[in-house]
Amino acid sequence: MKNFEEMGLTPGILKAIREMGFEQPMPVQGKVIPLMLEDKVDIIALAQTGTGKTAAFGLPLVQSTNTETNSTQVLVLCPTRELCIQITGDLADYAKYTGKVKILAVYGGASIDNQIRELRKGVQIIVATPGRLIDLIGRKAANLAGVNTVILDEADEMLNMGFLDSINEILEKVPEGRRTLLFSATMSGEIASIARKYMNEPREITIGTKNSSAENVSHGYYLVQAKDKYKVLKRIADFEPDIYAIVFCRTRKETQEVASKLINDGYNADALHGDLSQAQRDAVMQKFRSRGLHMLVATDVAARGLDVDDLTHVINYSLPDDSEVYTHRCGRTARAGKTGISISLVHLRERHNLQKIEKLVKKPFKAIPVPTGSEICGKQLFNWVSKLENVATDHQEIKKFLPEIEAKLANLDREELLKRVVSLEFDRFLDDYRYGEDLIDPVPEIETGPGRQGRKGSREEYTGNYARLFINLGKSDGFYPEQLIGLVNGNTKGRKIQIGKIELLKTFSFFEVEAGHAPDLIGALNNAKFMNQRVAVEIAQEKSGGRGTGDFPGKKPFRRSERKNGKKRSGATHHHYAGR
Repeated sequence: MKNFEEMGLTPGILKAIREMGFEQPMPVQGKVIPLMLEDKVDIIALAQTGTGKTAAFGLPLVQSTNTETNSTQVLVLCPTRELCIQITGDLADYAKYTGKVKILAVYGGASIDNQIRELRKGVQIIVATPGRLIDLIGRKAANLAGVNTVILDEADEMLNMGFLDSINEILEKVPEGRRTLLFSATMSGEIASIARKYMNEPREITIGTKNSSAENVSHGYYLVQAKDKYKVLKRIADFEPDIYAIVFCRTRKETQEVASKLINDGYNADALHGDLSQAQRDAVMQKFRSRGLHMLVATDVAARGLDVDDLTHVINYSLPDDSEVYTHRCGRTARAGKTGISISLVHLRERHNLQKIEKLVKKPFKAIPVPTGSEICGKQLFNWVSKLENVATDHQEIKKFLPEIEAKLANLDREELLKRVVSLEFDRFLDDYRYGEDLIDPVPEIETGPGRQGRKGSREEYTGNYARLFINLGKSDGFYPEQLIGLVNGNTKGRKIQIGKIELLKTFSFFEVEAGHAPDLIGALNNAKFMNQRVAVEIAQEKSGGRGTGDFPGKKPFRRSERKNGKKRSGATHHHYAGR
């Protein structure tokens, strides 16, 4: 592949892109730029977001623009205001040393009078969203009669947003002899139809696999109960101290609810959805791009066309209905050759959607265990210690206070001082997880993947019937999921018993096992001891007259001191509790 100097770019453009940090062309640039400079052919370029498409068409456009005339020669159509502004800024950067190329961004939400004023002065390149451009054409402010090149950027996104009629109307108004370039992440039937109607024997360039997700993205999922989704999201954020992510939700309501919870829990997060005004949207995006926000919670429509570098994660709080939408989501990480992570929170009823998406992207999705409280505390603690180790200490203003500080701490040895410093920083955080419920996957790991037969451990392989059991141990006994699993493993003689949902309370707990194993497990555990305390396990029964809540309303909770016939009485016989 040719380097930038060998492609025939002018010295002014080469100087500009060197200042921008360009070194070697990315694959889409290496294929598109020579074609645009050497030939006038139409081009279809299929590549993911973040693969360098703007420079691929932008550098040749700037070089070939005639600055001696004020007529519009180039039209770039894109789906959103944010992408429109970004492309305009990039083109201006490329043209920094090439003379006065007049470039104008036209989009909704900004003053149309100002845009009309600039158009009447004359611009060579218009970067536009379809809706606003149609409006300007209707007002006879935008004249496309001299356009020789049309770029459709993020074409699949524009079609998903319902711009097909607008695109058809715009393309009907540009001269027939123009060159058309179409850039898209996927090749849908509608895009193929546009190509047949408006393009002349286009050259097709595919970077990676057609309709695939970004090559450098790893795909994982957590299988979760619906009610635990937010808890798992928090654990992901806490387990990744340097997270910089977009969290995708299905609806505006869900987006706002999740963002509000994150904000209330002290995370740097905000929402992006269609109910926001343009000013609110701009403020949110400015904070996110400047890293003032670590998590942006967004709907697919609101996030379309967003172009943000260095995302660490894309998190699918809800899987999309359209499998192709997933490729757009995960394409927002792993940009510019970097690696990225796409994580999905999958409810039991959404597993079929997961398998459809796997077939589409042709990549295996890895089941990820939910981080335990202990793992999260350790990750956060060592991240904090690493920052402490590397913090700059050459502040002159601190030195004058050091003697007094040393005197106050003189009676503490090194170990005690470390404990106090760590406790001061982490007590509240550690308590959240020390006494919090650990979340266990509701069913065994699912093996997914194109062409795989059967899914080891899936609930279909059993009877689909899980029994809910009561156990007379709770948090006040130091009893947590690890202890439950250890108790089961230690008393079942090597048999593999899958534990489902666990609900830990103060003095007792509930957990689920496959119904067929329940009788043997009850018999085994009722002969066991935990920290010198006799274990009592029974089936948690349906409450007569309705389903229970787990709080045993109207009755006194079971106490360990209560005995019947000389034996400790289990709460499951004295109180009724709703099963599954």
